[in-house]
Amino acid sequence: MSSLAVIPPPCCGCCLCFICVPQSKVGILEQCGKFSRVVGAGCHFINIFCCEWVSGLVSLRLQQLDVKCETKTKDNVFVNVVVSVQYRAEEARAKDAFYKLTNPRLQIQAYVFDVVRASVPKLILDDVFGQKDDIAHSVKTELEKVMGSFGYDIEQTLITDIEPDPVVKRSMNEINAAARMRLAANEKAEAEKILQVKLAEGEAEAKYLSGLGVARQRQAIVDGLRESVTSFSQQVKGTSAKDILDLVLITQYFDTMKDIGSHSKNTTVFVPSNPSAVADVAAQIRGGFLQAPSMAVMEGRGNR
Repeated sequence: MSSLAVIPPPCCGCCLCFICVPQSKVGILEQCGKFSRVVGAGCHFINIFCCEWVSGLVSLRLQQLDVKCETKTKDNVFVNVVVSVQYRAEEARAKDAFYKLTNPRLQIQAYVFDVVRASVPKLILDDVFGQKDDIAHSVKTELEKVMGSFGYDIEQTLITDIEPDPVVKRSMNEINAAARMRLAANEKAEAEKILQVKLAEGEAEAKYLSGLGVARQRQAIVDGLRESVTSFSQQVKGTSAKDILDLVLITQYFDTMKDIGSHSKNTTVFVPSNPSAVADVAAQIRGGFLQAPSMAVMEGRGNR
């Protein structure tokens, strides 16, 4: 063999020959076609006179076999499952590893196909991704039980890839994207709801404070008018409350005209420009106050 160094004996008629077995390998020696012994790495003597010869070498290195298996899931989706099997021959059972199997890689591949195609069809596609460690453990258990009798030790089995059909993969991505978009829409709607509620609460609080300010303003106006009437009545003898209110209305009228004229951006307002119109306004106000009690009396009689 190319990896085995054979050193011929010196020309002295000796029937011995030297062989050199490489590191991490063992040599299988046969005598007259029958197994003789196993030799480890290093230099060894063989008796060529007794027909002893090296039949082959068995590697003790860790080897890896990648098996790609196509199978179907429980929900009728075809997937390609790649299983990486790491194995090595046992030095103590190198004889079985050499003689009992013609091609150990094909043997391992057949058992991987059998276990994967028995396990994956029981699961839906989502569970295949989630339970790949269980599938790998099942493959290792089956291989250890079978390959152990042939002198091979299964170090590890790994599910390195699970690849569904490209159409199915694209559909899964679209489903995931749609779910995330729906979640984003819900979060956005919830944020808008909170914003609207806060705006409504702010507007309600603003209106409350505005109404409170208007009420205080009107209360201050009434208090001011009351004080003005009282003070004017005490200082100017012979004046009635009606005269004082007319005077106050005239003052308010001129203040209003002044405000309208001092702002250039005011809209057009039609008001009587004659100061005598204040008397008409005062008469209308007094009429309103007098009619209110009479209307209340009439409504009370109607209810009877």
